[in-house]
Amino acid sequence: MSSGAKVWVTRAQPGAARTAARLLDRGLDPVIAPLIAIRPLTPALPDASGFDGLIFTSRNGVAMFADLGPPPNAFDLPVFTVGGATAEAARQAGFARVRSADGDVHALAHLIRDETPGARLLHPGALQPAGDLGGALAGISQVVSLPVYEAVASDLPPPADFDVVLIHSPRAARELAARLPVDRAARRVAIALSAAAAAPLADLGFAAVGIAETPDETALLDALQATLGKPPIRV
Repeated sequence: MSSGAKVWVTRAQPGAARTAARLLDRGLDPVIAPLIAIRPLTPALPDASGFDGLIFTSRNGVAMFADLGPPPNAFDLPVFTVGGATAEAARQAGFARVRSADGDVHALAHLIRDETPGARLLHPGALQPAGDLGGALAGISQVVSLPVYEAVASDLPPPADFDVVLIHSPRAARELAARLPVDRAARRVAIALSAAAAAPLADLGFAAVGIAETPDETALLDALQATLGKPPIRV
């Protein structure tokens, strides 16, 4: 593949624009055509005083919860996040006591088990979360889910031309598997954020399916550049 490979960005906005900017910084040609869109929900907010902390597993969860106008005491609670990008989003939203698991949902569960056993934690997130955090913490901490957004299928068709497709989530992978004809995958490459995000792609016939070493976007882009035969660029 050429150094200016066309890279299809499938994640929802506004994340797609951030990913596209990082691809441009690495000398690649982003093609933004999200497979999913984020729709805000408007649940009634529970009393923050009834919780020992907050959990965020995505930047979308942080943004949508903050947009609902939580009471000031919510910002005083300790916050546990799945990764660094989500932690930074929480800090920017005004949460001061933020800890990142720097991994996946399993790493987050370990962090919470170590630091707040027996806690009651509020988890603002997706209507259909990708992982079972409550199950991972069953009998250790109580996780109360608060759906603040849902991921829905976009109405955008696959782009006419791409060399590589980036998959950030299992939901995006399932949409890709449903929409992309097998002959469109041939001679092209998919790079997924995790094994769970790669699994729905198994029968599409991609020339290769790469998986990031760790479930974060820097590792995803490094895996992309390794596939393209270029060393990672730190920006």
